[in-house]
Amino acid sequence: MSLIPTTILTGFLGSGKTTLLKRVLSEAHGQKIAVIENEFGEENIDNDILVTESKEQIVQMSNGCICCTIREDLRETLQLLAAKRRKGLLDFERVVIETTGLADPGPVVQTFFMDDEIAECYLVDSIITLVDAKHANQQLDDRQEARRQVGFADQIFLSKTDLVSAEEVQALTHRLKHMNPRAPIEAVHFGEVPLAKVLDLRGFNLNAKLDIDPGFLQEGEHDHDHCDHDHGHCTHGHHDHAHGAHCDHPAHQHGHHHHHDDDVKSFVYRAERPFDPAKLEDFLGAIVNVYGPRMLRYKGVLHMQGTERKVIFQGVHQLMGSDLGPQWAEGEARQSRMVFIGIDLPQDILRQGLAQCLV
Repeated sequence: MSLIPTTILTGFLGSGKTTLLKRVLSEAHGQKIAVIENEFGEENIDNDILVTESKEQIVQMSNGCICCTIREDLRETLQLLAAKRRKGLLDFERVVIETTGLADPGPVVQTFFMDDEIAECYLVDSIITLVDAKHANQQLDDRQEARRQVGFADQIFLSKTDLVSAEEVQALTHRLKHMNPRAPIEAVHFGEVPLAKVLDLRGFNLNAKLDIDPGFLQEGEHDHDHCDHDHGHCTHGHHDHAHGAHCDHPAHQHGHHHHHDDDVKSFVYRAERPFDPAKLEDFLGAIVNVYGPRMLRYKGVLHMQGTERKVIFQGVHQLMGSDLGPQWAEGEARQSRMVFIGIDLPQDILRQGLAQCLV
């Protein structure tokens, strides 16, 4: 039996997760989806769709979807669903998990990698984060959970963009990109997201595509928040645009000089020389040991000594996996590229350590 793809939906209270889920649960999309609801939220899907008195945890919807509220822990709920599916009592093709507004998606994701029984049945497809454009800046300023949710995302949907100006949306997008350059950011209205943009995003696939916003990579070239990659003098994190007229990012031209220095940050490391596989493995192992809890998502497409193929690695917290990718194409520049997203990661230590692993 093939693994059941699972989407983790996260986002702060009021960001529109419930609206999106209601669509999934009521629309005639022909997909059989089990929606698992963490029912500690202030807004609750039950009121509208489920008869709250029902003692049954799992309710079959008219469009073939299944809604399930978690009263125990996630692991037990997933096992129960898988068991019922095996016995032919329930029919579903995929799972969407809504985390509570204040949840850190990390432990939810780890359940799928660390628990053998769950890993045998389910596969994490992606983490989707909804961000409320009107209240995001305040939430990101005040709550680390909101910043973590952004750092973890494979896809970010901005809701309520109609309530703020185009400049504000642009400045918020700029802020989010600094925290997470991997995740595409898209505005949505009232949960009207085509399901194709929610399902099968394959954010956890070990593929040779490293989705970093190209604009983010270019910024490094003209010394905006980034350092000259080969030297150790890195000024990332100080964001002092005092004499910063050289920052030609559009968000700054509108006078958004109050640059947020968020603790969730990302940086990209690139190298032309190949890595020594043993040294790199030792170094990454040591880094993950020490900084794992602060490392949200990281991914790389690597040029390794001794193989004609790309090596792909990615991780969440302390969990890291790698795989051989396709061969380097003829004439393709062999370059390692890595992106790290985490909470106050010591960028200089990581850069120097990685440089020492090069052949």
